[in-house]
Amino acid sequence: MGKVVYLYRSLAYRNAAADMLRKARKLPRGAERSAARRYAKALRDLARTEAWLEGRVACEPRSLQQMTTAASG
Repeated sequence: MGKVVYLYRSLAYRNAAADMLRKARKLPRGAERSAARRYAKALRDLARTEAWLEGRVACEPRSLQQMTTAASG
């Protein structure tokens, strides 16, 4: 049951971020648009952080993965 709850919550954050980004694109440049973009980024980051806390991240970020490969090679 926990996996299902996690999945719905993660998808809800990602969908909310996508909706907010679409809304921000329609706004004219300015403070309101910037605030909407920051809010969308925060929601996306929250979904990633929550995935990390739940232990469900499949791979490392590319930059970290490249550094560990270069250091070991």
